[in-house]
Amino acid sequence: MSTNGNVTLNEKDVNQESTPVRANEGITFAPRVDIYESDRELTLFADLPGVRTEDVELRFENGQLILTGHVKPRLGEKRFLGREYGEGNFYRTFALHESIDATKIEAACKNGVLTVHLPKVEAVQPRQITVKAQ
Repeated sequence: MSTNGNVTLNEKDVNQESTPVRANEGITFAPRVDIYESDRELTLFADLPGVRTEDVELRFENGQLILTGHVKPRLGEKRFLGREYGEGNFYRTFALHESIDATKIEAACKNGVLTVHLPKVEAVQPRQITVKAQ
């Protein structure tokens, strides 16, 4: 997905379902995300209900934003009638365009939502140019 021709996120990753998949370390799921773009940054919102801040790892490496972590079981070995809440390991990656300033990425987790601010480099941000009379 390319937005305004400046910032690229891998379309496959953005549209992933939150369906568990088998991985080397057991079942892994992809948390659902929303991504918003403004003139100055991208903001990513990841749904991580029940996740403690210390159980989340977010890193930027080789042009990719990598989100991993673990959701601990809420109720142990209870018998559920229905179950949609992801538990276990989660993993998600996003390919970022070089127009993102990786040195200024910030993240916070509150009420089960991880918010990641991905600021654009100044060169790609729109700016107003003053037209002078001669």
